Amino acid sequence: MLIGVIADDFTGASDIANTLAKGGGGSPGLATTQFLGIPSGRASADCQAGVIALKSRSLPPTEAVSQSLQALAWLQEQGCRQVVFKYCSTFDSTKEGNIGPVGEALADRLGVRGVVACPAFPAAGRTLYMGNLFVEDVPLDESSLRNHPLTPMSDSDLRRWLRAQSRHPVGFVAWPRVRGGSREIAGQLRECADAGQVLVVVDALTDGDLLAIAEACADAPLVTGGSGIALGLPRNFHRSGLVDGTHRAFRPAKGRAAILAGSCSRATLAQIAEHEKRHPVLRLSIDEIIRGLVTPVDVVAFVERHEGSAPLVSTSQPPAEVRALQDTYGADKVASAVDALFARSASLLASRGLARLVVAGGETSGAIVSALGFESLDIGPEIAPGVPAVSSGDGRLALALKSGNFGQFDFFTRALAILEGAA
Repeated sequence: MLIGVIADDFTGASDIANTLAKGGGGSPGLATTQFLGIPSGRASADCQAGVIALKSRSLPPTEAVSQSLQALAWLQEQGCRQVVFKYCSTFDSTKEGNIGPVGEALADRLGVRGVVACPAFPAAGRTLYMGNLFVEDVPLDESSLRNHPLTPMSDSDLRRWLRAQSRHPVGFVAWPRVRGGSREIAGQLRECADAGQVLVVVDALTDGDLLAIAEACADAPLVTGGSGIALGLPRNFHRSGLVDGTHRAFRPAKGRAAILAGSCSRATLAQIAEHEKRHPVLRLSIDEIIRGLVTPVDVVAFVERHEGSAPLVSTSQPPAEVRALQDTYGADKVASAVDALFARSASLLASRGLARLVVAGGETSGAIVSALGFESLDIGPEIAPGVPAVSSGDGRLALALKSGNFGQFDFFTRALAILEGAA
């Protein structure tokens, strides 16, 4: 294994697995496998990039650090040459969050400083300038992420955000330095390391910036960021002559399909509204789910009643409504109720011959793939930037696992077509 990734949620793992499998900068990608949790056995010999999907994004720092260090130990056992800590391109993390603690713990274990921290993903509209993260042309703290029900982002300056989370000083490489190219970036990172700065926020506005950052990190034991940070990493290994072997094949599937949406993001709400113009949609009340008035049997019945019509089941509600429910029941109870409903529903549907499944929402995706019991997923074609088609190792089920804010307006119908094998 050349590259080992520790991802803090399931859709984020699919996101960076897609980037590694696709490659960039004129270079092909790597044979990539996504592991659902820390594997119990060794990776296959043809796995060039292994992506471990944890469900640690919302965990307290101590728990997230423990899980991440366990994942690092497994990756080191596979002989991986470079480790990537992957978090969300919108940096979903409160000031008491775990991105800083996990990044520093991995750096301490690997004995490194001057570690890149760059969540930028220009293809999805996430850019970093003067340490501030933008969503399209809007600062993060003025975007819809300011009202995220779990990780409200009230400050777009990631330098301040990371300083609040970190024990060590946080460094910074500004965009004019990044535009100087990979040698300039590498020199800046060395200066940060010499100054005792462990994590270093690095600006990026374009894919070219990400390729330059990746080239500067060709020999770095650790890199952290969003999936965009991996854009140029496969090219480093192709240039060094270390890549051989072939990709494992994604297996499309025909037959029964379902869409389960638990995300409350603005993008997902718009995608549901678009899908509802032509396809059946069942909107569930979270309040009724918590009170036990809606069950997985109801979800399965709706999907099977509308077989062949791309049925969608949604618990997605505007952020203000979700916050009101959290005030009434508690955030953990709201999240666990939705995740449990969809996890059980997906298991029942799979046992009854479901062939294609599209899921919207990182936490929802994590709950579902855990319930389905898959150990790994093979990475297939890209559906949208950051969202690949994947198939279970046994080929029984093809899936699309979408983070809430990702995807085109017609994402759901597009995903079902690609899972079936359409170009």
